[in-house]
Amino acid sequence: FRPLPVPRSPPHIKKTCPDPIAAVSASQLSLLDPSGQRTRLFSPDNPERINPGDIVLVRLGGGADPVSGVVLAIRRKTPVDTAILLRNHLTRLAVEVWVKVYSPNVTGIEVVQRKEKRARRNKLYYYRTAKHDLGSLENMVRTYIRARSGLGQKKTGLQGRGAQVKKK
Repeated sequence: FRPLPVPRSPPHIKKTCPDPIAAVSASQLSLLDPSGQRTRLFSPDNPERINPGDIVLVRLGGGADPVSGVVLAIRRKTPVDTAILLRNHLTRLAVEVWVKVYSPNVTGIEVVQRKEKRARRNKLYYYRTAKHDLGSLENMVRTYIRARSGLGQKKTGLQGRGAQVKKK
């Protein structure tokens, strides 16, 4: 009799990839954020990071309207799953939206206004109460967009009723 051929066992999975979740997360992060700009926006080491209480404008692709609001919470389960909870008022109705930071639909994230003082809480769910609610942020965002595009400069000269001076 001849001996039976025994197949070699494959290498152990821990030797080939010790932490598969971290490897997949890193590969997806390099795919979704090649410049690292969004990672810097939410990095705890960055002093210019987005904090709860800041007013943020999120531009979406595909012809969708931009979303703006106060950042109530930042969810950082894994780097790729980072999401922010935005609250704003649309037609006097409070609306909250979770926005995935690394979503391909998100084309840009801009800080409209920073909170003067750092919030003492990480999750600002108390902004939902009438006492703390900021209301509609539409005017603030509109002013920011005008200033950003350069249309916010005042014209010199008279306008309105005082523009036409009567001649004697």
